[in-house]
Amino acid sequence: MKLLCALISSFAIACLAASPNALAIGQKKFVDSGTAAGVELISRGKAAAIHLDGDDYPGVLRAARDLQNDIEKVGGQRPALSLQNATSAAGGQDVILIGTIGHSRLIDQLIAQKKLDASAIKDQWEGYVVQAVKSPMPGVARALVIAGSDKRGTIFGIYTLSEQLGVSPWYWWADVPVPHKDRAVVPFGTLVNDRPAVKYRGIFLNDEAPALTNWAKDKFGGFNHQFYEKLFELMLRMRSNYLWPAMWYSAFNDDDKENARLANEMGIVMGTSHHEPMMRSQQEWHRYGKGPWDYEKNGDALRKFWAEGLRNSHDYEQVITMAMRGDGDEPMSEQANVSLLQNIVSDQRKLIAAEWNKDPAKVPQLWALYKEVQEYYDKGMRVPDDLLLLMCDDNWGNIRRLPTAEERRRSGGAGIYYHFDYVGVPRSYKWLNVTQISKVWEQMNLASEFGADRMWVVNVGDLKPMEIPTEFFLSYAWDPKVWPAERLGDYLKQWAAREFGAAHADDIADIVNQYTRFNARRRPEQLDPATYSLVNYREAERVVNAYNGLAERSRRLAAALPPQQRDAFFQLVEYPVRASANALDMYVSAGMNRLYANQGRITANDMAARVRALFANDVELARQYQQDVSGGKWKHMMSQTRFGYTNWDQPYRDVMPAVSELRVPVNGELAAPNGIHPSDQMGIALEGETVAWPVFPIKPLVLPQLDVFQKQAGRIELFNRSSTPFTFSISANQPWVRLSTSGGTVEKTQLVEVDVQWDQAPLGDSRAELTVTGPDKASVKVAVPVRNPAAVRPEQASGHVETRGVIAIEAEHYTAAPSAPGRRWLKIPDYGRTLSGMTVSPANAGALDLRDGMQLQYAVNIFNPGKLQVEAVLAPTLKFMPGSGFRYAISFDDEAPQVINIHADESEDHWRKIVSDGVAKFSSTHMVKSAGKHTLKFWALDPGVVLQRLVVNTGGLKPSYLGPPESPYFPAQKR
Repeated sequence: MKLLCALISSFAIACLAASPNALAIGQKKFVDSGTAAGVELISRGKAAAIHLDGDDYPGVLRAARDLQNDIEKVGGQRPALSLQNATSAAGGQDVILIGTIGHSRLIDQLIAQKKLDASAIKDQWEGYVVQAVKSPMPGVARALVIAGSDKRGTIFGIYTLSEQLGVSPWYWWADVPVPHKDRAVVPFGTLVNDRPAVKYRGIFLNDEAPALTNWAKDKFGGFNHQFYEKLFELMLRMRSNYLWPAMWYSAFNDDDKENARLANEMGIVMGTSHHEPMMRSQQEWHRYGKGPWDYEKNGDALRKFWAEGLRNSHDYEQVITMAMRGDGDEPMSEQANVSLLQNIVSDQRKLIAAEWNKDPAKVPQLWALYKEVQEYYDKGMRVPDDLLLLMCDDNWGNIRRLPTAEERRRSGGAGIYYHFDYVGVPRSYKWLNVTQISKVWEQMNLASEFGADRMWVVNVGDLKPMEIPTEFFLSYAWDPKVWPAERLGDYLKQWAAREFGAAHADDIADIVNQYTRFNARRRPEQLDPATYSLVNYREAERVVNAYNGLAERSRRLAAALPPQQRDAFFQLVEYPVRASANALDMYVSAGMNRLYANQGRITANDMAARVRALFANDVELARQYQQDVSGGKWKHMMSQTRFGYTNWDQPYRDVMPAVSELRVPVNGELAAPNGIHPSDQMGIALEGETVAWPVFPIKPLVLPQLDVFQKQAGRIELFNRSSTPFTFSISANQPWVRLSTSGGTVEKTQLVEVDVQWDQAPLGDSRAELTVTGPDKASVKVAVPVRNPAAVRPEQASGHVETRGVIAIEAEHYTAAPSAPGRRWLKIPDYGRTLSGMTVSPANAGALDLRDGMQLQYAVNIFNPGKLQVEAVLAPTLKFMPGSGFRYAISFDDEAPQVINIHADESEDHWRKIVSDGVAKFSSTHMVKSAGKHTLKFWALDPGVVLQRLVVNTGGLKPSYLGPPESPYFPAQKR
């Protein structure tokens, strides 16, 4: 069976590569809109009738009615729906036959007659088969048969057909329109078998106030069965089967007695969150509990409370959360210990046996190793082997623990609780999507390889802002083999093509990919005016321009889309991009306002005005989302506060970043006692400097070095400190210096670019001088250092070249990558803050030794030898396996490699920094004795180490958030 499934997956990947515009993401395309011969679902204004056994599961019948609606949306003709108990269908050329094996006489007869091949899914969890069958029964010429191994298998098969027809799972939740088709055919020879890799694949509605809570109250009256009916359908369309319901101010079982019944009917397995044991919510304890939430002091009341939860859920499918944490998802008291928790689990299992009259070992249960609970486990606490060990991330998308080889032998298996949203330290993040699918892939690939595949559940917050990573998480859980790292780019393209059509799919996919990278660099809630350097590497300017460019692309795309797609596009793409770009611009503008105010620039006031305008623009964007989009359907959904954090918790109201304003001298005030002297009217700022001329004591003005390899012009900014314009002139003492202007009038600011005519510049290191003259004959000299080495020329170079005392290297730009037997270097595309990540695959193959020789080698050209620093920028991987920590090694040339333990610092301060930054940085010191070409070598010695970049500091590294842009790189043939 494993071999068969592997073949099916390989075939599916091949088909997807050939059909990038498949409407069903990650699945073999089996619905054709062209002229193929087969079962005609929609053709010539007719729709194939749907037939089921009326005794099949109610959830299957409900999903079939959804298919009936979907076909009508696609083709304009409503198909007949027949629920019959016979083993024949009404005559017709084309029909759709649906049923669950063992619960549908239609399906069982087709299998018995060998007209339907269901061997691949027999007795499998949630398997389904889709097959085009000729002459399935008397009077029927052609049939599309959808059969499930169990009720959810059948349901997933039904919704897969809907998606292939063009109905997005988000047709209601994101208002994605359904494209019309005149013809939809399933070709003869179609045989698709599928089943999930991860048994329980779920979401957790959490941190759901104020946005989702207030929206649900307005739309449905609360988190009742009308709300959950919409949610369950969405989940099933994404082939998800497990839910932790909203729990901040609500109680799933208590608020509406129909909630649990509906979940069971539709096929959703219910649970309760990691801190709500025995199928009872936290709110139920607040409503009905008596005494403290303390098992030692109040065990009788807690057991009675839990027993009632079991009685209320006896008839429904669930996975029971075991053990307990403190009330309100807090740690238990300091007196709590391993022995007490083991006794709690033992007593809870006795309750299961007594209330359900079942062997507890046969009832699905989980124990969540969340926060301090993992410490109890590491100290020796154990639960029966049949309990699922739900391992957790750190609430920031980094898995804390994965099962060892011994733990993988436990009958209960292991799973992962993951986060796209969090309330807690170091800063709550709830507003927008900040998750790269490449990050999800990297972490959940580890989970898959290490056998944590019994349950994946992800905290999606309010759900709405997290549509894209949520669906990827569930798609990857269904079949990780369909999405190897090399195909991650295809996922977003297929998603965009399904939602908005093929014409703009590549552009939309790129926008989504880029904006999630930008948000993952620093979550919007963590931005401040000093996050990005205002003076070094033009960092703040580059990131703002890149994000604003992305926002403008999204605006133009919206205008190019058909009107019926624009509401969906605004929700899924345009709003998150524009709102995020606006937030970044606002904080950087606040930083520029402070810098300009300190320098005395009159443009400080312009920046203050810009901050206010951007703050107001955020309000307008949210208003559009909540009032204009889809006729106001999403009122409240963007009401999460996001600006003005002072600690980890969300601010009560959004607070604009503080700004400063200058009192600007006007005409006639230049020489006044409270004005400025005319000679001080002109200010000069050089890139890399926060202090502007004139400055006392006198400091020489020196531009950053201009380099023949970098060929980036230097910048001088002349600015006004008054409202009176002034004239200036600027000249160079060398004919090979090129200035963007030689003079003019400055009202506010004048940028002068300083460049070199390189074919005329002298070889070696040289120095030019500029003279800037302003009002009242004020004059200043600016030095321009220039590097144009004779020994190494751009046309001869290979590898990375040092400029301005730095060599910055993107991980994927290696010169050579020798591998160890059974291992390979794997590039994770679009991963991390800048370009990509490099890691070792497979991750579960164990540690490596230096002698294994698995290295990434980088050719570097150094001009300033001596004592150097090398900074390795890695993913913030946690120590997910027991031991002393994961290691990498690094060296230049043939020096002895330095082995560095990336988990040597296990302090909370270190963790807070690496998760906030999205990277972990480690430095090593090396001695390089000679200038010239050298080889920098990097070893990843343990699993999960992901290299993003290397930065060699030869003495010129400046402070910045992202580090310097990649140094000039001249690729050679990789080997």
